[in-house]
Amino acid sequence: MAKKAKLLPRVSMPMQDPHVRRGNFNEVALGYTLEQAQAEARRCLQCKNPTCQAGCPVEVDCKAFIHEVAEGRLDEAYKVIKATNSLPAVCGRVCPQEKQCEARCKLNPTGQPVAIGRLERFVADSYYAVNPCDAVTGGDDCKLLREDLKVACVGSGPSSLTAAGYLAALGVSVTVFEALHEVGGVLTYGIPEFRLPKSIVHTEVEFLKRMGVVFKTNWVVGKTVSVQDFFDQGYKAVFIGVGAGLPKFLNIPGESLLGVYSANEYLTRVNLMRGYKFPEVDTPVAAGRQVTVLGGGNVSMDAARTALRLGAEKVTIVYRRTKEEMPARLEELEHALEEGVCLENLVAPVAFNGDEKGHLRSLTVQRMELGEPDASGRRKPVPVDGAFFDIPTDLAILGIGTGPNQVLLRETPELTLNKWGYIQADPETGETDIPMVFAGGDIVTGAATVVLAMGAGRKSAREIARRLGLL
Repeated sequence: MAKKAKLLPRVSMPMQDPHVRRGNFNEVALGYTLEQAQAEARRCLQCKNPTCQAGCPVEVDCKAFIHEVAEGRLDEAYKVIKATNSLPAVCGRVCPQEKQCEARCKLNPTGQPVAIGRLERFVADSYYAVNPCDAVTGGDDCKLLREDLKVACVGSGPSSLTAAGYLAALGVSVTVFEALHEVGGVLTYGIPEFRLPKSIVHTEVEFLKRMGVVFKTNWVVGKTVSVQDFFDQGYKAVFIGVGAGLPKFLNIPGESLLGVYSANEYLTRVNLMRGYKFPEVDTPVAAGRQVTVLGGGNVSMDAARTALRLGAEKVTIVYRRTKEEMPARLEELEHALEEGVCLENLVAPVAFNGDEKGHLRSLTVQRMELGEPDASGRRKPVPVDGAFFDIPTDLAILGIGTGPNQVLLRETPELTLNKWGYIQADPETGETDIPMVFAGGDIVTGAATVVLAMGAGRKSAREIARRLGLL
């Protein structure tokens, strides 16, 4: 009997040195070379019944594109990915692949699944799409846009960009309305340059423009224009992908002190307003010496690593559960720790303390311990009596979650909301209670991942196309 080939280890991604990168905003992961990508692609077993694709919310044919990479046919690999994924360079960088496609890889039980996300990033970075319509449609010609089929997308984050790309490839005239002065939504204002370079977002948006998608910035839907106005202007359908960007607060003493920020505001000042380039740009951002970040998700990791890069002497993440329960991607947590971010697990904030001028000076926290499992099945953290202590802090950043922005919702009372205040939409089609008005992404699910938002955009776009007689 022939011996089975020995499984080679996963090819490591070249990275900036942690001591160097904590001093700059350049991208941390440097990307595979062609040789590295092919070596990693050849680890794929090319399973007869692959399961990785089922783990991808936008249904990328992982097996097929990895095979093309192994053979060195990057153009073909790109077309396979683009057939279902409008933003591959983005997904290759920020998707939680370890919980999605790579979690379903047959090699995952070995602890060395194929690096599907890193290969996706390599393909997207390598390919220069001469004809983006061909890429999006998987090889079919791009159809001429029909002025009688107009669709409005509200918001320009990942769900709207995906819906716009899908529909434009089918000949629909799509206009994307963005409230801010730059497009990209959370990809632009939320994710730091060192994790997702803005040039990548600009490139993906440029491809959509070349397909005929029109972008209008500084349009606050709900104020500048209403959902009904779109139909009055001849739009056949509306997709709402405005995300969920309203920060949540703790409602504890001292939260209004100078030096207490929501992660949303802090990251927006840095990413969208380029605060890290002050005084080159006229939008300074607070640079604390002793920074405390509250929360254990990716947003908290982004805020903590940003604070380091802005010159903080010490950055501490406070999280009320254990390190193992932190919701951040493992890779992002590891990167933060490599760069020197400290953790205070099993502690909860009690009060912010300031000086006589109203400036933040410390955070009082209480030690926690794990009690009985709660409704989520996780052991609930409970306070330890009398176990209080102070963390010296002159800048605190709250990364404890976000809620739905009310502007559009308040001005569109016909939309039915769920008990958490998010738009209620058909899970199969994305349609809301207003006919031909669809919604997807965080404004429906609450804060989730980029690729889940993309999956929702794709699902709604497919239903819109069907209603318009294009499928």
